[in-house]
Amino acid sequence: MIYIAEKPFKDREELKARIKLCGNWSAICVILAFLFVIIAIIEDALNTTLGLETTSWFLLGIFFVAVSISPNIHLAVYRHLYGIESESKNK
Repeated sequence: MIYIAEKPFKDREELKARIKLCGNWSAICVILAFLFVIIAIIEDALNTTLGLETTSWFLLGIFFVAVSISPNIHLAVYRHLYGIESESKNK
């Protein structure tokens, strides 16, 4: 867990690793969301049931879009901190 009162990162490499980690989690959540929505559309078009009902697949897609918001916010904060730190090193 990251605490705001402490130094937000130890060095540039740790910050780059966190940026990469948040980017990966965000991408995974968005890909899963699109996959669930595509499954729901195909299931509805074929008028069959692929394990869950169409509404459940759509709800899973919406859930994973909502879950992807957190890594995106962390990613924006880390990139901002990286930019501030880069500016301070240039001066």
